[in-house]
Amino acid sequence: MVRKLQDTGLYRNIGMAIDRLESWTINPWRRFSLLLIVLFSAFLIGSSIGMINGVLALMDPIGAFFTVLILEIMVRARGVWIFEKRGRISGQLIDVARIGLLYGLLLEGFKLL
Repeated sequence: MVRKLQDTGLYRNIGMAIDRLESWTINPWRRFSLLLIVLFSAFLIGSSIGMINGVLALMDPIGAFFTVLILEIMVRARGVWIFEKRGRISGQLIDVARIGLLYGLLLEGFKLL
């Protein structure tokens, strides 16, 4: 049985924000620039996680756990958003963030070799 969420002001504002973002990114240059900003931000976070774990060396299992947890949440969120056919930009943002995070982690891993 699927429960319907309450129609609160916050729920409506989040839905409207996603719709506004979708309409704002109709322009291909805006969409591309937003995706690049998300890609580079996720790359920075991924490489920061790798650097911090490399320096501390005590938090390797915990850092790996949280990284895998974040990536799994992103994969599951992508599946839900595609299943709902909500909007293309939200799925693209999640995909680009996941790619940037993984690329940052991989590059830091190769630096440590």
